[in-house]
Amino acid sequence: MKFQIEDVTVYFPYDYIYPEQYAYMIELKRALDAKGHCLLEMPTGTGKTIALLSLITSYSLSKPHSPIKLIYCTRTVHEMEKTLAELKLLHNYQIKHLGPQARILAIGLSSRKNLCVNPTVLAAENRDSVDAGCRKLTASWVRALAAENPNVPTCQFFENYERAASSAVLPPGVYTLQDLRVFGKEKGWCPYFLARHMVQFANVVVYSYQYLLDPKVAGIISKEMQKESVVVFDEAHNIDNVCIEALSVSVRRQTLDGATRNLNRISQEIDRFKATDASRLRAEYNRLVEGLALRQNLPITDNWLSNPALPDDILKEAVPGNIRRAEHFLHVLRRLVQYIRGRLDTENVEKEGPVSFVASLNSHAGIDQKTLKFCYDRLHSLMLTLEITDTDEFLHIQTICDFATLVGTYGRGFSIIIEPFDERMPHIPDPILQLSCHDASLAIKPVFDRFQSVVITSGTLSPIDLYPRLLNFHPVVSRSFTMSLARDCICPMVLTRGSDQLPVSTKFDMRSDPGVVRNYGKLLLEMVSIVPDGIVCFFVSYSYMDGIINTWNDSGILKEIMQHKLVFIETQDVVETTLALDNYRRACDCGRGAVFFSVARGKVAEGIDFDRHYGRLVIMFGVPFQYTLSKILLARLEYLRDTFQIKEGDFLTFDALRQAAQCVGRVIRSKADYGMMIFADKRYSRHDKRSKLPSWILSHLREVNLNLSTDMALHIAKEFLRKMAQPHDKIGGSGRKTLLSQEDLEKMGDGSMHEMLY
Repeated sequence: MKFQIEDVTVYFPYDYIYPEQYAYMIELKRALDAKGHCLLEMPTGTGKTIALLSLITSYSLSKPHSPIKLIYCTRTVHEMEKTLAELKLLHNYQIKHLGPQARILAIGLSSRKNLCVNPTVLAAENRDSVDAGCRKLTASWVRALAAENPNVPTCQFFENYERAASSAVLPPGVYTLQDLRVFGKEKGWCPYFLARHMVQFANVVVYSYQYLLDPKVAGIISKEMQKESVVVFDEAHNIDNVCIEALSVSVRRQTLDGATRNLNRISQEIDRFKATDASRLRAEYNRLVEGLALRQNLPITDNWLSNPALPDDILKEAVPGNIRRAEHFLHVLRRLVQYIRGRLDTENVEKEGPVSFVASLNSHAGIDQKTLKFCYDRLHSLMLTLEITDTDEFLHIQTICDFATLVGTYGRGFSIIIEPFDERMPHIPDPILQLSCHDASLAIKPVFDRFQSVVITSGTLSPIDLYPRLLNFHPVVSRSFTMSLARDCICPMVLTRGSDQLPVSTKFDMRSDPGVVRNYGKLLLEMVSIVPDGIVCFFVSYSYMDGIINTWNDSGILKEIMQHKLVFIETQDVVETTLALDNYRRACDCGRGAVFFSVARGKVAEGIDFDRHYGRLVIMFGVPFQYTLSKILLARLEYLRDTFQIKEGDFLTFDALRQAAQCVGRVIRSKADYGMMIFADKRYSRHDKRSKLPSWILSHLREVNLNLSTDMALHIAKEFLRKMAQPHDKIGGSGRKTLLSQEDLEKMGDGSMHEMLY
């Protein structure tokens, strides 16, 4: 269907549109017109991806003289593929209506591991080894050698791509990662470098958050993007954590040992070069006197990760004299490693800010702040001069230089925390030094400053007013949408006590109480006997899940549960979990159903959908608070309180409830779906906790479902399942329409549209 929103003709590839999709598009268009940023919370399963894509591409088509570029960031490769598949559908629809003028180029960009087609490189098991394997075949000096000596191995795909030079382009179209690999094999070109090259010309780019938020990666990939771009962060409820991880570094003893080995190897290389090719080292020295900015025009294969923190003005400065010569720089790094090793030999937990850390480093090891700032770039320059290709061997020294540069650059928003052992296993000495970033706005600020519109959207952004404070920006539009349903197909309940009327909770003083564990077991046992198909249970942590399952096993509850349904468990091993999920799905397909035990904040809670019969009920055992004694969390809370005036309790509750909402939101993935959600903890009945859930869950949480015991919940569940089994009108004949056709949109003026939505 196609319809007008003010001056834009929107092409939408389906025959019907949900009212909330229409409202979402209107708000999104307001933000694009205002060239500002926006926060939009849209319930899961209401098609926000296609609404975003169709509005932004149609908006771009309606302004042919100044087209905007769409940069769409997803969290996982799986989500990236789903987005590109939707876009393909939309693109075909637009071409059918508009002809060739609607052609666009849309590509997904991922790491070499997902795009490489060279079988020898792909044989490596992890991402860093694939990167290094690629470098060994494509670095400029390797190719120069190969030109003289044909026995030196190079990558055929990259050589062909280089030979094609300017004719190596992607024809317009929508390319998933699979399409890129197929195209690369067909032409004999390297899909990874082809995609990297085409990113600057593409109308739509879909890639991972890190490519924009992690400064080391963004410096290489995203610096070409024009200002007239719309950046979308999808599933962005955890965006503050992604920003913080991008600027945090942890150093262990193993890191230091590895760094020492790296330094010894670099030292041998320097001696070898001195004997054979001293002029290269001299040329590097002269280049560093003139400043780092000259380094920008490297061949694409030699480009390493860019500097984690430096603004452009510093890159024009000359590198400090004491690290210009290679051997002097090595001495500085050795002293830095020695100093950190000394700091790790501590009995107590220590916490200090970057400023005092740098001052103490200067007085003990004689390394000043300016030297620290340049460590990362100086290492990069040295590794290029020494023609080192196996970069995966040098991850340890890169970590140390990354740490040095961040400490030297930022004075506030960070803490350095040294812990002699993990609090959960105090008898095992495992000292760790962590540079932890507390301010999420540091990583995302360049994105807000550089692009005209940034859209942050997810199914769980409540309370929506906290995000602008955490990320320190001013959205022009900030809205939370509810779900229009033809029938009440979501049934949330808050269970506060067991059938013996004892309260249930995972509060620290109650969680190991045998009464609570027994009541949780009885709740699940009652539910497996009446709920058909799949049931998903979320626990607050792995250790709590293990403890409860052991207790249930000893008391025989688990055996009784197994008589109704098979039980599968998420573990910390990815392969095991994938296998368990696979078998869980097969058990659900058989018709008997199954139970899946999982952990909030785990892999399953974040990215796996339990749609249709794979999830008819989700039980959240407890409130998933973070581990509140963690030193890093305490330091971050203190920073948030002092800088943004966010109270500790508010932040912890907000964080726990967005995770809980994320978990329970897994069961509803479309409007035809139905499912129940049980929040099993007495704390959910308190208004201050409950009110932080997304509005689309709250609007279905009725007063009578707020303070239930197990037998009452059982009764409500039976009623709900009976009601869901009745036939229903999909379009929603009873006054409120939940699917709008093109005629409906044309008939309604804006006024009646407004009435219908709210």
